[in-house]
Amino acid sequence: MNKKMSPEQLDANRRNAQKSTGPKTPEGRTVSKMNALKHGILSKQVLVRGLNINESSRDLNALHERFWQDLNPVGPVEEMLVDQIVTAHWRLRRALRAESGEIALSVDEGQGKRSRPNPELQAMAWKISGDTVWAMEGSTDGIAILAQWLHAFRERVEQDGELTEAAIKSMFGEKNSLSETFEKLRLRLSENSDGADAASRREQNKKEALAFIDRELRMLNWKSVYFEKREKAEEDARQSAAVLPSMEVLEKILRYETKLERQMYLAMSQLERVQRMRQGKDVPPPMTMEVSERP
Repeated sequence: MNKKMSPEQLDANRRNAQKSTGPKTPEGRTVSKMNALKHGILSKQVLVRGLNINESSRDLNALHERFWQDLNPVGPVEEMLVDQIVTAHWRLRRALRAESGEIALSVDEGQGKRSRPNPELQAMAWKISGDTVWAMEGSTDGIAILAQWLHAFRERVEQDGELTEAAIKSMFGEKNSLSETFEKLRLRLSENSDGADAASRREQNKKEALAFIDRELRMLNWKSVYFEKREKAEEDARQSAAVLPSMEVLEKILRYETKLERQMYLAMSQLERVQRMRQGKDVPPPMTMEVSERP
């Protein structure tokens, strides 16, 4: 309920307000500007200091001074309320930093895990797929390893002078689509249908085998370009999805922000009422009702 003030009380408040309008001289205003630093007892305690985090007292003092100059508190009660406003605002800024840090951590950690897969687990996944080579051709990492195998295989064919069964087994080991392809090629090249002599047949074998390997390498290069674009698009999509924090973290931050905003707006409302009372103005009834969470 709004308390009705008598005309005598209003006049007295107005006269007192004339005496409490704050410093008027430049020297007085300079001293008054430092009040925020002298009386900010509560906000000084809000600074977090630790081994890995050290919040800036200079930034807090600058924030306190801006609020002090704008709200111009007079007396310990108004100073206390301004201090509460500054403290709540500073903690709200921390909540925003926490949200930004949570997003950065989610994006960076996810990207880091995907860019550094476990080699043993990856090799096991390729092996149990049924066809190691076919599985490896489905990613840029696998294609890069296959290209290394083919380059080494090409050097082996150069050294041996032809495509041999021993070279195929030593290079590709277990049976897979690539080893089967080269075995079929070897059998075809070993046929002497044109009656050429051994030396000529050997040279032709080598020439066709190297050309076949080069075609396989070009095909792998084309696949690598394709999968690189696809994997980049997938990574961009995953990072976009990771911009939102987890529901658990988001709810925690939102509850923290809601509590701080309630504290800040309550202090602002109380400050306005105290200042209006000091200045001899009518004090309207509160627009909202504060409900305590305590039993």
